[in-house]
Amino acid sequence: MTLLLIHTAATLAMFGVILVVQWVHYPLFRHVGTADYPTYQAEHMRRITAIVGPLMGVELVTAGLLAWARPAGVLAGQAWAGLLLVGLIWGTTALVQVPLHAALTDEFDRATHRRLVRTNWVRTVAWGLRAGLVLWMLRRAAGEGAP
Repeated sequence: MTLLLIHTAATLAMFGVILVVQWVHYPLFRHVGTADYPTYQAEHMRRITAIVGPLMGVELVTAGLLAWARPAGVLAGQAWAGLLLVGLIWGTTALVQVPLHAALTDEFDRATHRRLVRTNWVRTVAWGLRAGLVLWMLRRAAGEGAP
């Protein structure tokens, strides 16, 4: 149960982070002045990585462990669906979001920024699905321990 609680905490934290990034932070990029944008982008990448790096790492490891050794009450399909969604999130982060951020490091480009916001919906929806899934797993696991 401890593994599932740690996993749930990491997933829910990342769902909160991605909602703030998608609805607030990314849209505000376009309002940073041209002269200050490279510094802003570099600081964004440094600071956000310090938050999401550990959380995503914990989420990945615990998702793998849950698929390998499910707690009582957690269905195999739930665990594997969760791991698949984590793979989707990591894949789009590495193959889409990181390159778009890298393209924005020297200067702001409206088209690149629009692609960043638009393609980040994949991660936002995936983390939303994961949030619902981990709460469902937690509910099932808690129900297994009830008399």
